[in-house]
Amino acid sequence: MKFVSTRVITADVLQLVTFYEMVTGATANWGNELFAEIPTAVGTLAIGSDKTVPLFGDGSAEPAANRTAIIEFIVDDVDAEWERLRGHVSEVVTEPTTMPWGNRALLFRDPDGNLVNLFTPVTEEARAKFGV
Repeated sequence: MKFVSTRVITADVLQLVTFYEMVTGATANWGNELFAEIPTAVGTLAIGSDKTVPLFGDGSAEPAANRTAIIEFIVDDVDAEWERLRGHVSEVVTEPTTMPWGNRALLFRDPDGNLVNLFTPVTEEARAKFGV
């Protein structure tokens, strides 16, 4: 088995794709106006329209209702990313903070309220875990 992507369902695909292009610096691959993918080196963030939900089963997903998952990206320098993104993210949950497990993390919400974590492993153990 190979993990391929995480898909976020939204009522505004263009807005969310534009946001994640800004955060990641990656260009989205558009399937059509209802679906796009933000590729990264190890996986893909897929963004789909709420108009596609009936294809999976009515009520199976609801946009802007997530309070359990965190979309995480490892970055070279979380403090530099914070400086770059400051003013572009509206709801910051935690400014860069070194966590007890050895990652320096920045948490904020995307336009739909999904939690996003940018982190840099800073301890020897965390760097070894992620191979950096």
